[in-house]
Parts: sequence; C-alpha cells; structure tokens
Amino acid sequence: MSSERSLLILYATETGNAQDAADRIARQCRRIAFQCRVLSMDAYSLPELISENLVIFVVSTTGSGTEPRSMTALWKMLLRSDLPADLFEDLPFAVFGLGDTSYEKFCWAAKKLARRMSSLGALEICGRGEGDDQHRLGLDGALQPWMEKLVETLLQLYPLPPGTEAVSEEEVPPPRVSMEEATSDALDACSDPLQDDGMFHTAVVKVNKRITAEGWYQDVRHLEFDFQDDIKYAPGDVAVIHPVADAAEVEAFLTMMNWGNIADRPFVITHTMEDQSLPDHFPRVTTLRTLFTRYVDFNAVPRRTFFQYLRYFTTDELEREKLDEFLSAEGADELYEYCHRVRRTIQEVLADFWHVKIPKEYIFDVFPPMRPRQFSIASSVLKYPKQIQLCIAIVRYRTKLKIPRRGVCTTFLAALCPGDTLRIGIQKGLLRLPPDTQTPVVCVGPGTGVAPMRSLIEERVHHGSLLNTLYFGCRSATKDQHYGAEWRVLSTDKKVVYRVACSRDGPEGVKRTYVQDLIREDAQRIWELVGRAGAWVYISGSANKMPAAVKEAIAFAVETYGKYDAEGAKAYVDEMLDRWARNEHQHSMNVHETQRIFLPKKGTGLKLVVGTGSLTRSLALAVHCPALLPKMAKLHLASRPVM
Repeated sequence: MSSERSLLILYATETGNAQDAADRIARQCRRIAFQCRVLSMDAYSLPELISENLVIFVVSTTGSGTEPRSMTALWKMLLRSDLPADLFEDLPFAVFGLGDTSYEKFCWAAKKLARRMSSLGALEICGRGEGDDQHRLGLDGALQPWMEKLVETLLQLYPLPPGTEAVSEEEVPPPRVSMEEATSDALDACSDPLQDDGMFHTAVVKVNKRITAEGWYQDVRHLEFDFQDDIKYAPGDVAVIHPVADAAEVEAFLTMMNWGNIADRPFVITHTMEDQSLPDHFPRVTTLRTLFTRYVDFNAVPRRTFFQYLRYFTTDELEREKLDEFLSAEGADELYEYCHRVRRTIQEVLADFWHVKIPKEYIFDVFPPMRPRQFSIASSVLKYPKQIQLCIAIVRYRTKLKIPRRGVCTTFLAALCPGDTLRIGIQKGLLRLPPDTQTPVVCVGPGTGVAPMRSLIEERVHHGSLLNTLYFGCRSATKDQHYGAEWRVLSTDKKVVYRVACSRDGPEGVKRTYVQDLIREDAQRIWELVGRAGAWVYISGSANKMPAAVKEAIAFAVETYGKYDAEGAKAYVDEMLDRWARNEHQHSMNVHETQRIFLPKKGTGLKLVVGTGSLTRSLALAVHCPALLPKMAKLHLASRPVM
C-alpha cells in the first residue's frame, strides 16, 4: 500500500476508553483502504512525528484538564518555546477528545493539543470531536458521528485508488486474532505475563475490614497489603489491580454461551490484526475459562459496536431486524432505553438475543477487555515501609430494572482474606508535595477522596510539618467518617487542623453542611493560608459539583479578606490552578522522562532555509532533535545560525 494511505493513530488513556476509540477509528479507516498504526503516545518515537503523512490523536482528559500520563512526553516536547512555527507545516491531523462535562475543563487535553499542533503549522482536516461520558449514549454519542465525518473527509482528500472500493459495513471485519488448539503441555509451559511484569509486585493481604457501620448503605473497606519487594511510591500515586471475575458467574456465562464443554480446552492465540489491541498481560496460550475470568468483560454495559457484531452473528431474522433498528439513527433512543438507561449488561443482552453464535476468534472484538482498576494509595511508604493501604468503596447498586449490580474489581477485593496474594502495580499520580515542609497545605477530600489526602498528610507529618489542614465530608459522623479516630488524634497533637462536614446529621429542614460551607466559614483563615502563607490546596473526590463549589468558596475568602472584587477573586483562584499546572509541567520535564527528547535551548538552534512540506518538517525536527540526524546523513543542509 502506498505511503499516501498510511495513517498513524496515537492515543493517550488512563482507563482504556481512548484506546478502545482508537481501535474503532482504525477499523473505519481500514474500510477505505488506509493502513493504520495504532500506538500509545508513550510507545511512539516522538521525533518521528514530523515525518508522518497523516496523524489522528485520540486523547482522554484526567483530573482538572490534565493530560494522561502517556501523553506527558509528547506534550512537554510540543510546549518548547524554541520550536519553529512551521515545524509541522501542512501536516494533516485530527483530534478526538474524551471527557466528562461534569468536570470543569471538559476535553481540555484534546483542545490544548489541537491548538498547539495548529500553532506549529499542522493542518486540522476534521473538526475536533468531543466524547462526553455524560451523554445518554456515552462516548458513542459523539464518536459515531465523528467517525462518519472523518471517513467522509478522508475520502475527499484521499480518493480511493482506481479499482478499489470501500468495504461495506455490512461485511464482517476480520477478527483481530486467530485461535488454534494447543496441548496441555503448551498451556503448562506458558508463563503468566502479569507474574513476569517487573512493574507489578506480589502482595499479601494483611487486613481487609469494613470501616463504615454495619447496615450503612455503602460498604467502604480499608485494605492493607504487605510486600517482600522494597516498593517505592509517593502521595497521590495509585495502585493498579487486575480484577478477577467471580468463578460461579463465569461458569454460568460459559454455560449460557454453550462453551461449557470446551471451557478448559487450551488454545494458542495469534494476533493477526495489528491495528487492533488486545488486553493487558495477555498469555499466548490459555483457555476460554481463563479469558472470561481475567481478560474480557461480560458484565460491562455494551457499546454500539457490540450490537453491530450481534447483527453479524445472529441466525434469526427477527433479531436481525431489531438490531437494525438499534443501529439506525432513528433507533438511537430505543437503544438508549433498552441498554444504557437501565445499564443492561452484555450477558443480559446475549440472553435476549439467544440466536447469536459468536465465533471464538471474535471474542476480543465482541467483548471489551477487562481493564485494570486504579485506586489512590491511602498510606505513606515512609510510615508503612513495604506496605500499601487502600480505602475502597465496594460498588453495589440496583439498576432501574431493580437488578442488583456489583463492580467486578471491588467484589474481587471485598472477598480477599488475610494471606491471599495478588499482583499490584504502582503508577505515578498527579499530586506533588511542596518542596518546603513549612509551606501550609489545605486538603479537601470527601468520602473515599480522603485516600490520597491520608497519604499526603502522613508523609508531611513524618517530615515534621504541622501546617496541615483537612476538610473531610461524609453523611454521618458515626456511620461513614473514614479514619475519624486518626484525624482526631492528629488534631489533638496539633499536627492537623481537622474540619468535618456531616451532611445528614443535622435536623430535618435545616440546610445541609458540606466541605465548601466549612471553607466559607473559615474564610479569614483560608485567606491567611492561601493569600499570605502561600498554601497549596488539594482537592480529591467527587466529579460532580464539589470541586467547583470548593473553588468558589476559596474565591469568596479571597474576595472577602483579600479585598479583591468578585472577578478578581475568581481570576486569583484560576491563577493558582495555572501556576500549579506550569510548575507541574516543569517538574515533569525535570524528573519524569518517559522518553528522552534532545532539544537545544533557545538561540542555539539552526534556522533552515531549504525544503518544503514534509521535508521541511523532517529537517526542522532533525535540527531540534539530533537523534534524527543519523537517518538524514545524505541530506545537505543549507543553514545559518540564529542571531
């Protein structure tokens, strides 16, 4: 295939949603004869970006507009002030962002990336897509129409070669893997990739106890894990845990699918479609039982592509007609009512469409991967060497169909007993402590959002800092005040100022009190800390209105006691956020290199005076990234120093 029809899709994700979207985009582009490469940004050689023909970025947003960790190296490179304005001259690109409108900076990372690429000369060929988790159809609400627009745009810019036709969506795409039967010896000889991964460590369960009152609506657990390895982590870092599905549920599902008689038969899996991803830590030889226990999820709420595959594989005409309705533009509301509104699972849908026969080779196309879950670490390694502690809410609820639901990973964790073992990874978080222990900190962490705050405060106390304030929010002082006894001891010892809002403990008819209300009550002290002592403020917890309400409460303190007007107070708080972002970017450049980028300081580069288009891009970044120069030894550069 000609290089003109090659396409690079770079994704940055925390939970896997952007990776799934990148896979789907690749399938659509393959239909119109594009050869796609799909890579995580941190697995891509960044200096090669200027020599690409066409790039699609798929980017999720974390926290308050922060880019995913895998995007950090690329973003830092693009932020260099000495990059020429025509670095990516006429490089065609498109961006699809994933976000959640309940956060203030919706799809912020995607917006920033699109603007920066354009400012460096790249050409955005398709309007930016923005997927919203809050949409009634989830990300599909924006992704499906955006992909249709992208395909239309690509066909206009890159018409199909003579004699080539677009592959119809009615045609079943090839599976991403092939499967062949294997021997029991081959299965026994195949090691577990998770056990072999040096980024994960073997943990032994020491404590698993409920810390909410018995009978309380929510089961929150405190878990402690011991390690033989000398693990290292910092406040804000997260524990990464691969879930394991309940054995009885797996058995029931395999029986329903008529796979029970072959569930333990080993087979070899070969990755055949390289533009489609496979689950993390996936073994080459395995069984169907292991697949549905550890690697693919039959309890997820399905996306639109799942129904497309059911349409391919049903043998019943009535089922096909119903699926055609779901997949049509007119049937979007009906699909929402049937699936998303009531959170119907894949297993429940398959029970309704029982004529569907899924070939084993399509398991990874039909079923989403069982993603690892991330939990903020609730302890300091300085206080608890070789140990990780977690504070986790066990996910249990009832749908609108009154059917009980359980989170796969938290159900697995709730069932762990002392002495059980599992593998846990450690991932760098988004928090950073003030370099000076005498800098005050104000922590706001309602509910299980207190987990990283506990880690942070324990670390600060270990270093002798007494300038710590914690605002904690719960419903009841006696039912769900997580670690309340610990906070009261620290408060008595003058190591923490502890303020707790128990929203349901007040009398009926009286306005409920939340953390933002306490901050308003403490407005004078907050201004002294933030405005005069330079306190760092940390907010963790709910994705709903709480973070915005806390920022408004701080702005109230700035306005009332800092003598700013309302607009100036809001700008003051915004500047606090911007200053943190700038400091974090600089800190990341200094200590968090996922890929070494060689860029000279401003004034030491060369200004190119030859070349156009893609060649100019290649030469320009070669000058700014010497790692490219060996590949261009035959090119003669006419250049002069920048004065």
